[in-house]
Amino acid sequence: MPFQIIRADITKVKADAIVNTANPSVAIGDGVDSAIYNAAGKEQLFEERKKIGNLEPGEVAITPAFNLDAKYIIHASGPWWDGGKHDEVQLLRQCYDKSLQMAYDTGCKSIAFPLLATGTYGFPKELGLDIAVSSFTRFLEDHEMEIILVVFGKKATDISGRLFDDVKSFIDDDYVSETLEAEYRNDRLFGSISQLGRPGKVDESSNYESDSKYDIAEELEDEDIIGALPEEAMQPMACASVAMPKESSLEDELKDIYTDSFAKHLQQMINKKGLKNSEVYAAANISKQYFSKLIKGQVNPSKEKVLALAVGLRLNLDEAVDFLRLAGYALSPISQTDKVVEYFIRKEEYSVLKIDIVLFDYGLEPLSK
Repeated sequence: MPFQIIRADITKVKADAIVNTANPSVAIGDGVDSAIYNAAGKEQLFEERKKIGNLEPGEVAITPAFNLDAKYIIHASGPWWDGGKHDEVQLLRQCYDKSLQMAYDTGCKSIAFPLLATGTYGFPKELGLDIAVSSFTRFLEDHEMEIILVVFGKKATDISGRLFDDVKSFIDDDYVSETLEAEYRNDRLFGSISQLGRPGKVDESSNYESDSKYDIAEELEDEDIIGALPEEAMQPMACASVAMPKESSLEDELKDIYTDSFAKHLQQMINKKGLKNSEVYAAANISKQYFSKLIKGQVNPSKEKVLALAVGLRLNLDEAVDFLRLAGYALSPISQTDKVVEYFIRKEEYSVLKIDIVLFDYGLEPLSK
């Protein structure tokens, strides 16, 4: 997959380039900066850092990686958050964009990032995440590279912050709504049946005439139900007025089945939405090679890949349901993964990278696995 998120110590990640949250002055900072110096070899790395000199916010520079399992360290000078009135957003975006371009220009096939500036520098986590995801997505539309977002620590909501809470609230509210609706249907059903049963002990605090609404249904006999029906309901029906459904042949049934291939339908949807292929596979976090095989009908996509494509195609919920159905799948009301994807589709936030980050916070497998 082009993008993945992992929980690890960034100094132990294998990648061609490791991005460091660099101190703007020629000094070793705290956190990730200090850890990278210690792992790479403090003295030799600091000698290279001296050659760079000061790094203004938004600027990046490159050095050898020395003892790290990487070729290069890209030092990115992130901005301090000061209320957003001093170009902080633009400067942080530059850190990501310039780091990616520098890695590509030096022939790197993979790059590992921490979530820049959201720690000591005080950048709001949700905003920092949005900037990282948008930068990664734009880059992947035109370049092929493995991008790894590395999370250190075990806190459940380390990355998505308030977004995690919003998704959780959506899932919980949806569950409550569905449960209440099911209980309402059951109450209507058993309430109607209870009115047909034998008189029982009346509980004044309830509409039911029995201690258990389920017991009534089990105890009913045919004559109980018939005796409770109005007289006109007992009159015989005229057989001539009953319209029997016309039996259809297998050939007729087959004619109604959608016969175009999934690959053809995928291409039709791309054209209908006016999107470029690169926009779809970048937003869906699908590699260019795999996407090419999909378009050519050479692979059968999993449900996760179809969900990712629905997001990449910017489908609304009804379109997504139809798209899944044509591939032989359906949204499950008991799948947390499906509910997370549904949340993003309803919000019209079409990024599998961000969905994978929320799934990561939930402890669920990413769509892009």
